[in-house]
Amino acid sequence: MFKRDNLKKRIGMTLFGVIICAISVGIFKIAALGVDPFQSFMAGLDALVPIDFGTLYVITNAVLLIFALIFDKHYIGIATFINLFLLGYITQFTYDFLQTVIVNPSIFVRVLCLVVGVVIICFGSAFYMTADLGVSTYDAIALIICNTWKKGKFQYVRIVTDLICVILGCVLFIMSGGKLSAIPAIAGIGTIITAFFMGPLIEFFNVHIARPILSGKNKNDKS
Repeated sequence: MFKRDNLKKRIGMTLFGVIICAISVGIFKIAALGVDPFQSFMAGLDALVPIDFGTLYVITNAVLLIFALIFDKHYIGIATFINLFLLGYITQFTYDFLQTVIVNPSIFVRVLCLVVGVVIICFGSAFYMTADLGVSTYDAIALIICNTWKKGKFQYVRIVTDLICVILGCVLFIMSGGKLSAIPAIAGIGTIITAFFMGPLIEFFNVHIARPILSGKNKNDKS
């Protein structure tokens, strides 16, 4: 069991991490150069289903939560519910706000937003992961397939689930009437970066910021 003060810190880090990640997704949407694989699926679903993104995110993750609770509920924790109820609404608020500030962005501004989004999502993910209070419902799927059903190594299972999300997102987007030329906005270079190249930056923030904050010690403190 976590000590009470430690648990409070972990919950605070989880809240902070989820909020930062949600803001980053809003920035990714402004960049329109691709979002992470699960958000690719959500973008396609959002284009097809006529309800607010925040509410749609909650409903979709609630379905995935049922799946996780049925097959292996030990991956579900406080962080799962914080992610479920907050991320979608904060993402929508961030995107709506940025649309009023960044109007018709140039390719330079979009690339800049992509870079900022990548850094921020890695920063937020480091806090969220270090807090270790559960995983998102989407993360739980690959973990269940790998660890509970013993159907392969996590890295390969995750690549498959990510590919399925991207493909479904593109199909749903086209079904909603979206143009093929607009697909890179939901499945582009940003999708490739978030799927394959975020690990080292997350680990950097883990080592230099998130873990020292959790332990209450400076990384360079030898005592």
